[in-house]
Amino acid sequence: MSLTFNEQNYHQLCDQLAQADADFAAVIQAYGYPPYWSRANTFESLVHIILEQQVSLASALSALNKLKERVQQITPSRVLMLTDEELKACYFSRQKATYTKYLAGALLGGKLNLEELEQLPDQEVRARLTALKGIGNWTTDIYLLMVLHRTDVFPIGDLAIINALKRLKQLPSTTTKEELLARAETWRPYRSIAAMLLWHYYLGHRR
Repeated sequence: MSLTFNEQNYHQLCDQLAQADADFAAVIQAYGYPPYWSRANTFESLVHIILEQQVSLASALSALNKLKERVQQITPSRVLMLTDEELKACYFSRQKATYTKYLAGALLGGKLNLEELEQLPDQEVRARLTALKGIGNWTTDIYLLMVLHRTDVFPIGDLAIINALKRLKQLPSTTTKEELLARAETWRPYRSIAAMLLWHYYLGHRR
């Protein structure tokens, strides 16, 4: 079974990484502990992550809120009742409307069971999610990290994490993803906590 973290041991794990890596210690010293970013294991959370693909967090949230306004409760059956035009009015692109409806159908048809995923190892969760249209590794990484709270996920497809890691470690802009992943190996089995610290650093540095 894959390791998980929770609100109780979160700061302790941050401290553990800070002891092993002086740059993380400096992040905590400058900005405090990262927030405990967490989402419920629901259809709504997965729709939210799909909406966040390649757009700003603010515009994703605005589309999610618009959808909530329209259907009150974001459930697979309610979403499937909407036309493409109605989803477009909720700021969904054509692609994201397709992905969301496909996910709703997979949940209603029993092809995917979110509660079951809680019991499965990371790789099996990844295999089941990426088998669905519109769900790739980045979406799966965010789900594993923020919803299932698995300790050893590193979303290398996340631009904020890549930029934060290059800046924190003073790496050249030409550093490849493979080289960044090799660096992240030193944080196993707590790469998720490292990702949280990097997001926190990225947001703090921007402010």
